[in-house]
Amino acid sequence: MKNLLFIFCLLPAALWSQYDFEPSVEHPYGLPNPKAPTELLDFAPLIGECNCTSQARKADQTWAEPVNMIWRFKYIMNGMGIQDETLKEDGTYSGSIRQFIPDSTRWYVHYYSFPRVSTTLPSWEGNKTKDGKIVLYREQKAPNGTDGFYRLTFYDIADSGFKWIGEWVDKTESVVFPTWKIDCTNGKVNHGNEVEKAKIITATKTFSKAYINGDFESMANSYTEDAKIFPNNADIISGREAIKERWMMGAGTKILHHKILPEEITFLGDYAHDYGYFEGKSENKEGSVDNWKGKYVVVWKKENDNWKMYLDIWNQIRD
Repeated sequence: MKNLLFIFCLLPAALWSQYDFEPSVEHPYGLPNPKAPTELLDFAPLIGECNCTSQARKADQTWAEPVNMIWRFKYIMNGMGIQDETLKEDGTYSGSIRQFIPDSTRWYVHYYSFPRVSTTLPSWEGNKTKDGKIVLYREQKAPNGTDGFYRLTFYDIADSGFKWIGEWVDKTESVVFPTWKIDCTNGKVNHGNEVEKAKIITATKTFSKAYINGDFESMANSYTEDAKIFPNNADIISGREAIKERWMMGAGTKILHHKILPEEITFLGDYAHDYGYFEGKSENKEGSVDNWKGKYVVVWKKENDNWKMYLDIWNQIRD
C-alpha cells in the first residue's frame, strides 16, 4: 500500500513534466514548443497582455465611442497553438484559437464570443506578410450581395503593442470598408521575457538545421564575433572564424538528427544563460550510424535584436 501511495504522489509531477510549455506560475502565458512550426512565433510579440481601446462602427455608419479592453495572448496545447481573449469594459468578451497548419502553409483562426454565442465557430485563414503584418480572411458577402471577404489585420507590431483592424473588402481588395478597429500601441502590460525566450529557442532550432545541412557558415553566424567554445578534451577556441573551422573538422560525418532541449533560460539585460540537453544521430564515412546525447551550457549575447552564442560548452553523456 505504501508503494502504491508513493506512485500516486509522483504521478502529478510525472504528468506535468510532459507539459513543460503550458502556462504556469513561472510562465503565465506559456512557452512555444520547439516541436511547433516556426510560424508559431509570428504571434510571439503579442504574447502577454495589452491595455487597448476598441471602436466599432454603428448602424448609422458613424464610429461608436472607444471601449477600454484587455487583450491577452498565451500559448496553449503544450505550446503548439495560441489562444487569445478580449475582456471589454462593456461586458462583452471574445476569443480565438490560432493554429498554423504546415501542410496548408497558413494560419487557421476560430473565433468565439459572449454574449453572442454561435453554435458553429466562424474561422479565418491567412499568413504573415513580408512587411510584418498578419492578415487573415473569411469569405463574406456585402449587404448588397457583392462577393468579398472580411479581412483582419494585425499591424504596427512592436514590443510596446500593436494595432488591429477588421474590414470588408471585395474580391480584388480595391474596395475597403472598415467596421472595427483596436489600438493596443503603448499598452503592453506584461510579457516577461517570453518573446526573448522564443527568439533563443528559434536560434537553437536554426543552429540544429544548419548542422544537419552541413551549413557551416550559418553555424558560425550563430556565434558572436568574440565567441568562445569549450569542446571535449580540447583547448578553448576563440572567434567566429576559428569556431567555424572547428565545426568543419567533422565535415566527413553526416548529421542525420540534431535537437537542443533547453531546461532553463534566464536573462540578465543583453545577456542570457541557458542550459539543457542535446541529442543527435550521425553516420560516419563507413556507413555506421551512431546515436548520441549530452548536456550543455550557453551564454547568449544580444546583438542588433538577435541572440547569438557568446560562450558555448558541451559534453556527451555516455550510455
